[in-house]
Amino acid sequence: MGRLFATYDLETPTTLERAAEVIAGEQSSGTFLKLPGETDRLKELSGARVERVTATSSSRVPSLPCRISAETYTRGEVVLSWPLENMGTSLPNVLATVAGNLFELADVSALRLTDISFPEEFAVTYPGPAYGRQGTLALAGVRDRPMIGTIIKPSVGLSPAETASLVAKLADGGIDFIKDDELQANGPHCPFEDRLNEVMKVINSHADRTGRKVMYAFNITDELDVMRRNADLLQQAGGTCAMVSLFSLGLTGLTAIRRHVDLPLHCHRNGWGIYSRSPDIGISFRVWQKFWRLAGADHLHVNGIANKFTEADTTVIENARSLDDPLSEERGYQAMPVFSSGQTAVQMEDTCRAVGHTDFIYCAGGGIMGHPGGVAGGVASLKQAAEASVGGIPAHVFAKDHKELSEALDLFGKKDGTGARK
Repeated sequence: MGRLFATYDLETPTTLERAAEVIAGEQSSGTFLKLPGETDRLKELSGARVERVTATSSSRVPSLPCRISAETYTRGEVVLSWPLENMGTSLPNVLATVAGNLFELADVSALRLTDISFPEEFAVTYPGPAYGRQGTLALAGVRDRPMIGTIIKPSVGLSPAETASLVAKLADGGIDFIKDDELQANGPHCPFEDRLNEVMKVINSHADRTGRKVMYAFNITDELDVMRRNADLLQQAGGTCAMVSLFSLGLTGLTAIRRHVDLPLHCHRNGWGIYSRSPDIGISFRVWQKFWRLAGADHLHVNGIANKFTEADTTVIENARSLDDPLSEERGYQAMPVFSSGQTAVQMEDTCRAVGHTDFIYCAGGGIMGHPGGVAGGVASLKQAAEASVGGIPAHVFAKDHKELSEALDLFGKKDGTGARK
């Protein structure tokens, strides 16, 4: 069997070599003192290895509260590896191995898991995305451009009938994709089954009239037995997408629902700030997305350019591109990036250019609803911005002959070809 490799950004009040050995021991065969059963032979077979240690910087103060005081806190990159025999091809147990008790060790004053490499055996065990990028686009009937989407707002408070009424406006406006907000799943004021029935009446009726079926990501996040039941109802009603909250489900829940339902899984990472906000502790998106893709995520949120949160544009694009990285020699496990958070026609050109393709979902709330031409004008402005980008035409030039795009650029801040905003 192969070996599992993990890369960390580590800071320590001791030395990088000692801290790396402490982590390796804590996360495999060792503890704070040598035990009779921990023979040299056992350590050779089951102990984690320190593969590489590279110092990068030092500081006079610790980045995180630290029980051990030192004159200098050394920082660097550490690569550890484990034999697959320790945990088997089990994602939950891999997570316990690479991100378990190591973060609170006294020898650690900062620690962030930045990358992971899974051996090929995981591609045999785990399903991966059922639809991914190309399957989603085919199911939605979209070609050669991003899928234009939005989120039901207000997030909560609408009844099933009111939700369906909004969906009707969005469908008539030409939208490709709609999703529940992560706060709306199966509450008493808008029960899942009632919302499903009301919304699918609208979507199916619209499809019968136009031949285009809007993809709606119904949030099925719940207890596993309820999720399976609601996923079955969703398929029976003719729905084409299920949404889940990743940190609420965990890896076991995600894998279980992936194996149960034959629909794209739209995966929301709400709670992401816990892992991303600090550079000194946590788990990077590059790591999480590999776990999620193996477990079966088809769509993954990556935030958006010029978003309302804290992630820089470079991080957003790096995260989106990481979903293309193959996880297996035979299967790529590619997932579709979902851009959202304050997105309008303004950011479309930069997004297409940075990602390098148009196989993504582009969700806009105010960028659609707040357009002077209403929903139809907002959707049209996004499609026009995408068309301009695909054709290699600057958005401000294309806007001269496209009213909806021109109005969007004026309203949302892009005044010229330099990318300058109000």
